[in-house]
Amino acid sequence: MKKFIDTLKNIWSIKELRERITFTLLLLLVYRIGSYIVLPGVIPQVLKDSFGSGNPGDLLGLINMFAGGAFANASIMALGIMPYITASIIVQLLGFAVPYFQKLQQREGESGRKKLNQITRLLTVAITLVQGSAYLTYLVSQGAVDPSIPQGIFFLSNTIILMTGTMFAMWLGERITDKGIGNGVSILITVGIIASLPSSLIGEFQLKFQGGGGGLFVFILELVALFMVMMATVLIVQGVRRVPLQFAKRMVGRGSSQMPAASARDYLPIKVNAAGVMPIIFAQALMFIPAQIAQFIAGTSGNEVSGFLRSLSDFTSGPYNVIYFLLVVVFTYIYTALLVNPQQQAEYLKRQNAFIPGIKPGKPTADFLDSTVTRITLPGSIFLGLISIMPAFAAAFGANTAFALFFGGTSLLILVAVVLDTLQQIESYLLMRKYDGLVKSGRLKSRGGVQGIGASM
Repeated sequence: MKKFIDTLKNIWSIKELRERITFTLLLLLVYRIGSYIVLPGVIPQVLKDSFGSGNPGDLLGLINMFAGGAFANASIMALGIMPYITASIIVQLLGFAVPYFQKLQQREGESGRKKLNQITRLLTVAITLVQGSAYLTYLVSQGAVDPSIPQGIFFLSNTIILMTGTMFAMWLGERITDKGIGNGVSILITVGIIASLPSSLIGEFQLKFQGGGGGLFVFILELVALFMVMMATVLIVQGVRRVPLQFAKRMVGRGSSQMPAASARDYLPIKVNAAGVMPIIFAQALMFIPAQIAQFIAGTSGNEVSGFLRSLSDFTSGPYNVIYFLLVVVFTYIYTALLVNPQQQAEYLKRQNAFIPGIKPGKPTADFLDSTVTRITLPGSIFLGLISIMPAFAAAFGANTAFALFFGGTSLLILVAVVLDTLQQIESYLLMRKYDGLVKSGRLKSRGGVQGIGASM
């Protein structure tokens, strides 16, 4: 405990780090205040009642979690940063398929990144207009709009407000990245997720003290289980397979010298989970389709939806979790294949005069790296699949739905990745000032924001 207090004192004693942390907290406070400012003409209590009777695990519940409750509050920040995330994912996927975007990502350096950022911002505006109109239509369908307000004025004014709120959130994220600590956009998402944690904990605590709930002992066991799941997620986020490298000597005058990179790095790290959170996002998007089909069938024909289709709308059902698990495993392999290019890595090693012991440069190195990535992706994909269905196990053991969602899925991976990235940046400041790091032994490994998302932001 004394070491932890000393570390906090060291953090606060570094002026630049103190200013960056304070600046980040102030902007996060502004973001949270915006999530409680209600759109003009909306009756928020009606919308809260409809959310209270809904399922936190469905699409709207997931969006509300990422927006920190702003979606259910019908606030000016209702869409949050999610349109920007969607635009970033689309641009990233276009980089795999469209030559023009590939050129911007790989060859044009800083100018290419500026063009991609500009395209992402324009795409964010377009997505916000579409999602904003859909959200306002949803508010009208729920009866949460004052009937005395003309619909034309309501839609026009609030669409502009929602778009402004999203662009302001994007601006806050960029300012945090530039002048604060951590990846700003990722931190905004994390704060939104954490915002619902206290109410979920209180609800779970109250549930355990009701009849047959199990009491304090069961509640403590759930907290221990949540801690263990988080620690396992940390291991998979940080896990790498170190491929040893050797650097050929080069002639300098009459003697020889080792390449400078040899003393700095003598291995090639291959991530166990190179795909990050993206496979879960894609799989989750597909699993929302049966729910929409079920609602459409029930709404148009009035017939009862089949049991199987209904089970695919319930995240605690067996068929849902089996299909969800398989989709995550498949998407992990697909996204890893898109993200990791063994041929490009082999060419880079050859240019750096480096080679893997026992493996010839060129195609043999590319084949070896491809085989290694394929083998190491298997345990990574299985673990990612298990993380994605952990909320169902938590709910099966008696946890309420809102609390069970913290046991896995997108929210848990984002939380772990963002916290690790922020801690790594803080530790780098401490080490530069010759203070002890945040861990007693070893060092936090370098990360780049939320894997699969943060890197593109």
